[in-house]
Order: sequence, then structure tokens, then C-alpha cells
Amino acid sequence: MHFDYKPTTRVIFGENSLDRLGELTLELGARRALIVTDPGIIAVGHIERAERSLREASIEPIVFKDVEENPTTRHVESGVRFAKAHEPIDVIIGIGGGSAMDCAKGINFIFTNGGKMEDYWGIGKATKPMLLSIGVPTTAGTGSEAQSFALIAQEETHRKMACGDKKARFRTVILDPVLVKSVPKEVAAITGMDAISHAVESFVSSKRNAISQMFSKEAWRLLAANYEIVLSEPENVRAWGQMQLGAHFAGTAIENSMLGAAHACANPLTAHYGITHGIAVGLMLPHVVRFNGQVVNGHYDELLSSARLSDKGHGAEQLAETIFELKNAGGLPARLRDFEIHENELPQLAREAVEQWTGKFNPRSVNEAELLELYKLAY
Repeated sequence: MHFDYKPTTRVIFGENSLDRLGELTLELGARRALIVTDPGIIAVGHIERAERSLREASIEPIVFKDVEENPTTRHVESGVRFAKAHEPIDVIIGIGGGSAMDCAKGINFIFTNGGKMEDYWGIGKATKPMLLSIGVPTTAGTGSEAQSFALIAQEETHRKMACGDKKARFRTVILDPVLVKSVPKEVAAITGMDAISHAVESFVSSKRNAISQMFSKEAWRLLAANYEIVLSEPENVRAWGQMQLGAHFAGTAIENSMLGAAHACANPLTAHYGITHGIAVGLMLPHVVRFNGQVVNGHYDELLSSARLSDKGHGAEQLAETIFELKNAGGLPARLRDFEIHENELPQLAREAVEQWTGKFNPRSVNEAELLELYKLAY
């Protein structure tokens, strides 16, 4: 087995570690920082804390707050205009969920290299240096802070573009469990399921390797053990810290492997019906696990064993059942028919899912007919 592991990110973990933001930013040689966030993060006071820390280190913060869920090229372009109006900018800081951090990376691409977001669709398209950046996740979900990809949707089509470049990777990441425990229960359930899907899919991806599986397995162990705890005990900072580490490790696993068919099926659901990504991937994941069991059942046994669940059953069937149980604990929808989706629309979803990049790395190859069957199972 081969792998090419190039860690370049400093990760700070611990309660109230956001208070070190100024110190850590100063270490990057910055004097003016662009913070990329959303109104919800401002409302709970996280940005005020971040600004205070920066000012104590004599760093001037400039706040772009117009990020929305599932950012599109419109949000990135707006952020670039804002950044140019407030030059010079020395560092970009993404504070929020995956949307804020992806938008921060998208802004960095265009602010430093010009052009439009479509120019960076793929891997390694940035030809000029990019600004150093810091990622501060406020959810235990996407793991975007661990990845060099910005997921940005086209404004007109809502098709997600994966724009990746090692220069876009956050130089420093702050994991502060205190930030995550303020997340509403519904959001915690959705983002937690997203992280679980990352751990499960990256563990069996066709690009899996010793490094990625190490992170995937530990991510699954932490997430499976703490998902229900944080939903029932929202003030449990220790459990939140375990969830946050799990989400980060799952993001690291993706960076060193890939995802699979559950994500390929989820993206068209978000694009056409506005289904939140964590819900969409949760709808598909158990069915994809059962489908993949034919070729990776032993790997699923490893996941169950790592979470001490092997006494309940084995392989794909038991893992799928465990995911269903976690979804139920989070109050997440069980079927596609719970949304305004008609069964005669499933073939179009399958046609789009087969074009998704992530599906190419599913451990069992999928064609349009098989993806349609997966949608039908989830319906």
C-alpha cells in the first residue's frame, strides 16, 4: 500500500483556545486579518471574542459576515469585493461551519490569483502564492478546516465544485470545544451525521491507505461514542471535544483518501431540493453501506469493533443499522419521500449522481442504474 502524507497544518485543541487567536495570527506575521463568517456566529458572540484577541495582539480585524449555508460563487465574489475594498489583507480567518471555512478558501483563491471560482475547479489550479489562513470550526461536522478543498456551488446551477490546492490549506487550525457547544440541537444532529458519513466513507474509499484509515477509524470511534451524548447533554464540553476531534480526524482522512457514493447521491439532493448536506448524506449512507458490503464487509467489521459494537452484529448490515439508530437519535428524516420529491424524479437524480466526482472513489463501482436503485431504496 502506498501513500503520500504531507502534514503542514498546526492544530491547537482545548477549551477556550480561541483566546489564542491573536497570538497565533501574529506568529504568521499578520497585521490586518480578514475574518470570514456568518450572522449566526456573530450573534452568539464568537466573533467578538476573536476580534478582542486579535486587537490585544495589535492586529486589525475586518469582518465579512455575508456567508450563507452552502456558499455559492455569489458569496465568494462578494467576499472578494469586500476584501479588495479593505486592502491590505495579511491573513484570512474562517470562523464558522464548513460554509464559512469553504468561503474563506474560495475568497483566498480569487483574491490572490484572480479569475473566477470555476478556474480552480479541480486540483492545483492556483499558480500564484495564496494568503496564509486560519480555520476555526464552530460545528463538529464538515472537517473543512483539515482539507485543502473549497466546496463552492455555482450560483446558477447549484452544482458543487471541489476546488483544491495545497496552498489553500489552513496553516493553523483552532479546535475550541466551547465554540461547538453553543450549536442548536438540530444543527448538532445534522453536522454530526455529516462527520459520521465522512469517517465511514473515507475508511473504505478506493483511495484509502494506512494513514487515511488510521484517521477514519479513530474519527468513527469518537463520533459513534459521543453523538448521542452531545444531543442529550449539550453542556458536556468533554463530549463536544471528542466530537470536534472526530470531525477533524474525518476531514484529515478525506484529505488523504476520498469519499464515495453516499456523497455522490447527496449533492443532487441539495442542489435540486435544498436538502441540507448532512441530512442528504444521512439519507443515503445506510443504503450505500449495504451496497458496498459485498466488497468491504471486513472493513465494516473493523469499524464496528473499534466502537465496541461488534457484539451486536457484523458487517454492512449491522453498520447500516447502527447508522439508522444514530439518525433516529438525532431526529433526522428517514426517507426521501419525507421531502417534496416524486419517485419519477429519481432517474434524473441518478443521471446527475453518476457525474459526481466522489462517486468515482466508491469501493464498489457504481453506474447510473445502481445509483437509481440506491435512491429507490432511500425513497
